[in-house]
Amino acid sequence: MTEQTGSPPRWQQAQAGTGRITLSGHWTLDHAAAMSEQLRAIPGDAAVIDAGGIERLDSAGVMQLMRFASRRGLDSEHLRFRQEHAPLVQVIEDVADDRPPRRRDYGFAAALERMGRATHAVVRDIVELVGFTGENLVKLLRMVHEPRRFRLTATVSHMEQTGLDAVPLVALLSYLVGAVIAFLGSTILRDFGAEIFVVELVSIAFLREFAVLLTAIVLAGRTASAFTAQIGTMKAREEIDAIRTLGLDPIDLLVIPRLLALLLMLPLLTFIAMLAGLAGGITVGAFDLGIPPQMYLARMHETMEVRHFLVGMSKAPVFAVVIALIGCLEGLRVTGTAQSVGERTTSSVVQTISLVIVIDALAALWFMHMDW
Repeated sequence: MTEQTGSPPRWQQAQAGTGRITLSGHWTLDHAAAMSEQLRAIPGDAAVIDAGGIERLDSAGVMQLMRFASRRGLDSEHLRFRQEHAPLVQVIEDVADDRPPRRRDYGFAAALERMGRATHAVVRDIVELVGFTGENLVKLLRMVHEPRRFRLTATVSHMEQTGLDAVPLVALLSYLVGAVIAFLGSTILRDFGAEIFVVELVSIAFLREFAVLLTAIVLAGRTASAFTAQIGTMKAREEIDAIRTLGLDPIDLLVIPRLLALLLMLPLLTFIAMLAGLAGGITVGAFDLGIPPQMYLARMHETMEVRHFLVGMSKAPVFAVVIALIGCLEGLRVTGTAQSVGERTTSSVVQTISLVIVIDALAALWFMHMDW
């Protein structure tokens, strides 16, 4: 056994009722047991730990003090070291989070715990999203009575970023998907001599489902992630705190312009996607099925109903609200690190795409049962 050398670690209360604890002695590996006993004896109302009186300090002592501060909820400002100990403390802080992760427990109880935590997290996210939606609705109504809060320049700028810049991508994807649907449909319908029904297949599919769904998925990956990254970076740089300090509302300044821009541009992009998807079907009909464009358009005019178009367009504002609010909410939930920005950006994309598909499936079932 190693013989203990030097004065043992000690603590004392600087002044009764102040919550200030001063440490002295040698806080080294030789006195590991004594350090643990001394830390356990520190009263629970200790608010400041002054380690400036420590004569000798090594990595074991720093780790003990940092873990004690973490258990007591004390930050770095309330755990004070001497200036010559600062480099050692900095090195320990840098490597403190590099410990290998604990092995995952695959037992039944651990699985239930993980499932419970995941369920609680999902419910918490839903509650936060509902609350955030309500807050935005209240502030939109307030903006009607106070038009000076409306940010026209920011709204137009976001309309360009979310709408105009996305037109080529949305149009190209919709055109190619329309062509693929027409080609696959014709491959099966050709066996029954019913190739002409490709017109109804492509038209109904794009007017009701594919145009709005493809547009929403593209914007969920492109726009929601951009909203989260932009607002999250501002949160990490404390710019949002500065906005509040200036007496401005971050919702009015950052969220509502993005929400209004997406509400205006997603229906327009959906309409462009419809036209592009129908153009893909017309192209396959003309070059592969022997259906001239005039005949294709004439049959589409005879068989299509306006209700199919209205069903597809009615989903666009709902998807716009979902994409904008989730993207902005995840940005506001960034904790201040680059890792948090990446995690929240990934979370916003996953949440928006998942919720858009779920809402689209529920809407499709509802419209089908309503015979629309």
